Parts: sequence; C-alpha cells; structure tokens
Amino acid sequence: MVVIAFRGRGYCVWEPWLVRLLSPCEGRVVKGAAGNGTKIQAKLVLRLHAQGLSGRAIARSQGMSRRSVSDVLDAARAVGVGWDDVTGKTDGEVYALLFPGRGERESVYEQPDWARVHRELARVGVTLRILHGEYVDGCRRTGKPHMGYDRFCKLYAAYVQKLGVTSRVEHKAGRTIEVDWAGKTLRIVDPVTGDSSTAYLFVAVLPFSRYAFVEPTLDMAQNSWLRAHVAMYEWFGGSTPRLVCDNPKTGVIAHPREGEVVLNDAYRGLAEHYSAAVLPGRVRKPKDKPSAENTVWHATMALAGAMRDHQFGSLDELRAAIRAWLVEYNSRPFQKRDGSRLSVFEGEEKPLLIALPPVAYEVMDWVYSRRVQANSHVAYARNWYSVPYAYVGSTVDLRIGANTLEIWHKNTRLCTHRLLPASASNKYSTNGADLPGKTMWKPWDRKRCEQWANRIGPDCATVIGKLFAMERLDEQAVDPALAVLRLSKRYSAQRLENACSLALQSVASPRYAHIGPILESGQDIAGEIPDDAGDHGADGGDDGAGWVRGGDYYANMGR
Repeated sequence: MVVIAFRGRGYCVWEPWLVRLLSPCEGRVVKGAAGNGTKIQAKLVLRLHAQGLSGRAIARSQGMSRRSVSDVLDAARAVGVGWDDVTGKTDGEVYALLFPGRGERESVYEQPDWARVHRELARVGVTLRILHGEYVDGCRRTGKPHMGYDRFCKLYAAYVQKLGVTSRVEHKAGRTIEVDWAGKTLRIVDPVTGDSSTAYLFVAVLPFSRYAFVEPTLDMAQNSWLRAHVAMYEWFGGSTPRLVCDNPKTGVIAHPREGEVVLNDAYRGLAEHYSAAVLPGRVRKPKDKPSAENTVWHATMALAGAMRDHQFGSLDELRAAIRAWLVEYNSRPFQKRDGSRLSVFEGEEKPLLIALPPVAYEVMDWVYSRRVQANSHVAYARNWYSVPYAYVGSTVDLRIGANTLEIWHKNTRLCTHRLLPASASNKYSTNGADLPGKTMWKPWDRKRCEQWANRIGPDCATVIGKLFAMERLDEQAVDPALAVLRLSKRYSAQRLENACSLALQSVASPRYAHIGPILESGQDIAGEIPDDAGDHGADGGDDGAGWVRGGDYYANMGR
C-alpha cells in the first residue's frame, strides 16, 4: 500500500500495482479509452532522434523494440515531419499525426468524470474503491453499462499520466542543487540532565548524481538555514549556478503568482557569495524539485531506520553519526543504473562544480532602520560606528557577524567596521574617510571635557572634576559632564561660570539638575541664591528674577 499526496491538499491510499501504472513503463504509456494495448511514445522517439541517437540506441535506452522505433521514424519521413514540427504537440497528438486512426476504439461503457475522480482523490480518506462504487451507483440509476474496478483503475492511471502529474525532469551535471527541510525529526538527550531536544534535518541533493547531504540543526530559524547551506557547500566541494528550494520563510519573503520572487537579504547574500541564483519552487508544486522531495523521504526513512537504536547526547555527536552514514549511503550501488551516487558525483559532476570562494560565507544578523546621527555615526550595542557623512540623517541597516559590522543603505554596503568588544561602552569606531574634509572625529573623553571646562573657568572645571570623581568609570561621567558644558552655548561661558560658583556654595557635587535652574531663573546675574525663596514667591514681589527656589532646596538635591 502506498500513500501519495496530491497538490498539497491531501492524501490517498493506492495499491502498489496502480503506482506502477503511473510510472514510466519502459518507454511506453497505457493506451487511451479502450485500454486494450499500448502506444509507442512517438514524440519521445522523434526528440531522441533529433538529438543524434540512432534507432538502435533509442530502442536500447528506452526499452522499446527496434521495430517500433523504425515504424515511428518511417512514419515521420512519410508525412514529412520532424522534431521541430511536433515540439508543441502532446504525445497523443503526435501519435495521431503519424498513425491516423490506429488503435481507436469506442468504449461501450459509461465514462467517468476523470477530472472529478482526480480532484476527489486529493481528499483525505478517499480511495479509488470508493469512487468506483459511486460511479457504479450512478450508472445503475441511469441504466447505463459500467466498467469493472480493474478497468476503472487502469483508465484512471492513463488519465493521470496524460495529465502530466508525474512529469519527468531532465537534469544536467553541475547545474542544480535542490534543498529542503525533512519532515521527520530526531531526538537529542542530554546524558547528565536527561533533557531532550528536537533535531531538524536539512537535506540537499545534486539531481544529476543524486549525491546527498544531510545536516542536523536545533531549530529551523534563518541562521540555522544559512549555516546548513554553508556546511552543504563544504561537503560538495563546489557550487552550482542554480539553487532550488521550497518557499521557507527563512529564505523567501514572498512568492506571488505574478511578479518577482522576494528573497530576504541574508539568503540573497549567501547565494551571491557562492555564485548561485535562488530559484524557489512554485507554491504547492513539489514536482518542481522531485529529486529533493524523493531524497528527503528516502534519506529520512533510511536515517530513522539506521539510527533507531542509537541515542545522541549532543548535536555534534548526531552530526558525526550522520556524516558517517552519508558516506555509506552515497556509496550504495544504484538498483537501476551502474555505479553509485558517489561514483557518478566524483566521476562526472564534481569536475563541473563552481569553485568555492576562498573564505566561507559568514552567517550574520541584521538590525534594520538605524538613523545616522549628526556626528556621522550610528549606534549599536552602546557603541558608535562611523558612516560616510553624506548619509547623515539617513536610515541604514546593520549586518553583524562574529567579528565585523557592516553598514548598508538599501542594497549598497557603505562601510565595514571591526566589531567592538561586548564589554565596551560609549566607544567609537571611526573610519577617517567617513568624516567631511580633514577633520577627524574624536570621541568625548575626560581629557576633552576638562579642556572645555578650563576654557570656561576654574569653578566650572571644579564641577566637571567632581563629576568624574564620583563615577567608577570615566565613560559614565562623560554624558553628565557634557550636559553641564553645553549650557555655555545657551547662556554664555561667563554665566555658566557664575552658576557653577553659586552651586558649589550649596552642593558638594553639583550636576546639571542644580546648575540649569540657576541659569533659567537668572540667579547667576543676581549673584546669590536667596534663602527666602518661598516667601518671595508668596508676596508676589518682582526683583527681575521671578519665582526661585532657595539654597536649602539645592543643597538637599546633592545629598
């Protein structure tokens, strides 16, 4: 008994003999409505003959008789047609053109609605036996003759083959890699804690040689998908121009019926690194990559059987076991052709692969929509990285690897930085070419802050010195110091110096919260901080300074 999926909508159970009917039958197909013979695949013969094969070679390669091949070629010469004349025609049309009227016979039985039969079989639990019973009941109600179950199944097989459900795909060596996630998973059990986790299987295959690769991962996230590809290329030892995948969200953002396929940045970048073009299969069209679909099933079942009694304590242990199994799996002799996956791969396909780049693709994370600040830097992980000054105010994306940080604007990479240590904070990574003119951007530090304070005055310098003395790390005091110093741009350096003098009279370590209100209220102009601030506001007096707080308030703020 065989379970077959149709167009991703459901499953049905077929008998093995029917599956054999749906497979190519040594170069022949089941006959049409009468079902009492076979038709030679005339179109196939014409195509192979146009490719330079002799009649003897065609007969031997396709399992046909030499007489049948000769009949097709003779008939084609008689009617004056060749491969170019029949390229767009169906097999039935070509046969009718070469052998008009041959084998046509009208059936006496009522013909089922084969389109409905095919559609209903896609539903869960529906079998040909059930549909044949419904067909018989309908014929009895109308008094029409009906065919038996055996003929019903044979004619349905012919209908399916004519429909092209099991279309053959021709492959060329070194042209395509097909990839997919396997449906089955394996288990990893920690030998110490006993905790178990799921291992997912990434499967890749070269369709020509059917040389396979399997990589276990702990999840099906984007980075795992990408790292599996990197391992795959290392295993194959080369790349191909075409990379055929399903439509995973880890690689394909959108695959509309019309318009362009949209890949995510990471998957597109990986494909470009290995000189490959990603060609996602059509949605709900598994036959677009039959090699991968079949290898996924075969490899998964073989793995499950080979490792059913094994227990793995880590992902590395499982990976090592799979690699050893892959060597044996790829070395198994073919059942219907000479050699093995390994021999065909090494002898015919590997020499045609594209050479790998000198450095493997580095899987990186993306951070989107970061604005370039006025200092021509962008922030990431509490640190700053320079961006060409022409992009100040623009939004950029960051691509972060293990040791590097790349800055991208749309589809253009602007610059690359060495990633600052995770322990760093408020540090700057600056490329001199990113800044305008010859001016080199210098990060603010204690020395620069103290130099600015000294230019303002001794009391301002004292305030800044106290701010740095209060913090364990100088970097922690840079922002509070700059907050005080930048007041000189709003109120003048002299007023800031006076405000610092007043604040030092009442607070041991003044900060912006103490000095800012002094400047706002104009107390630095009066030269003192009145202690009767509450009474001053209550009697409505006006000395030009407005309502102010007393010295006690500011003194308590610092304690």
